[in-house]
Amino acid sequence: QVQLVESGGGLVQPGGSLRLSCAASGFTFSRYAMSWYRQAPGKERELVATITSNGGTTGYADSMKGRFTISRDNAKNTVYLQMNSLKPEDTAVYYCKAEFLTLRYWGQGTQVTVSS
Repeated sequence: QVQLVESGGGLVQPGGSLRLSCAASGFTFSRYAMSWYRQAPGKERELVATITSNGGTTGYADSMKGRFTISRDNAKNTVYLQMNSLKPEDTAVYYCKAEFLTLRYWGQGTQVTVSS
């Protein structure tokens, strides 16, 4: 069965860092583009970053460029999101998504709270 399990969220002070992980199982991970999304309370879910199936190309939302880095390890079926210089407005539930042709899978999310 398909599973995407996010981890690494938590409470961090402004200016701090977190590394999120998303472990995949139940499908051929290396075929799928992977993305991170986030949803803050009362707001729409928004794209954070995306990475192609072989990791060769990445893309970021403008507000994350230079602060966040997406990467993947196809041998470990895992995608990562390194988040630096965190701001209170980065507080949200972070989700990973796998996408291949018309197939899309979502994880359950991990909470990130940036607060002093």
